[in-house]
Amino acid sequence: MSEPTYYAPEGGLPSQSTLLTDRAVVTEAYTVIPRGVLRDIVTSNLPGWNRTRAWILAKPVQGFATTFAQYIVEVSAGGGSTEPEPESGVESVLFLLEGTLHVTVEGEDHPLTPGGYAYLPAGANWSVANESDERACFQWVRKAYEPLEGYTTPKAFAVQEQDIEPTPMPDTNGTWATTRFVDPDDLAHDMHVNIVTFEPGAVIPFAETHVMEHGIYVLEGKAVYRLNDDWVEVEAGDFMWLRAFCPQACYAGGPGKFRYLLYKDVNRQIRLT
Repeated sequence: MSEPTYYAPEGGLPSQSTLLTDRAVVTEAYTVIPRGVLRDIVTSNLPGWNRTRAWILAKPVQGFATTFAQYIVEVSAGGGSTEPEPESGVESVLFLLEGTLHVTVEGEDHPLTPGGYAYLPAGANWSVANESDERACFQWVRKAYEPLEGYTTPKAFAVQEQDIEPTPMPDTNGTWATTRFVDPDDLAHDMHVNIVTFEPGAVIPFAETHVMEHGIYVLEGKAVYRLNDDWVEVEAGDFMWLRAFCPQACYAGGPGKFRYLLYKDVNRQIRLT
């Protein structure tokens, strides 16, 4: 079995001879940010972080997707933050793409290597440090936590993807599987950040159309993705941002696996007032 890979952007700037043509698109139903536009000049500095830059992929936008923000964060050697989260009501997931990272939660150190996943509940006291001589690069998903009566706030934890057995989707012979980091029936959690894996030739055989918003970061491989009424080619390092009820499907073209990190909001009643 091949080891999983995790694409991380390098930044830089294309040469003056490079063609402008690319796959970036923003529509009313979805946005595609291809890896070719993740360059130095579109990064942001984050308050409270040192030796760090971020590509901000998604933020709440009125009339589009409103439940989450998603970043790619690059921490240079010796960088990090002792106060990374400025809002006490916000929960986070960190997923390490490259390098090594120390995530400390309530005084407990959690060293992450590529494939490392950390859940950080709202109100937690946590920090991040790159103690290595190389950069560390990770996905950061942030969401305002919605407390649920009768349930306590989930506890922080850190795991490695490699230690979790993927769950095959029914009737797919294992060609489509999901790596779940929390129990989907645990209503204390109001978001899931999973890894979805397709073997070459596997498909989502219908147009999923549902209430959940998505942030989809392609970790490895390539595919053709159905977004609304368009078929879009995507590859490792691309990001897809979907509003609620955007029809979606997928065909994994190979030659290797197609894998992505998937955010979705879950387990809460629709608010009408």
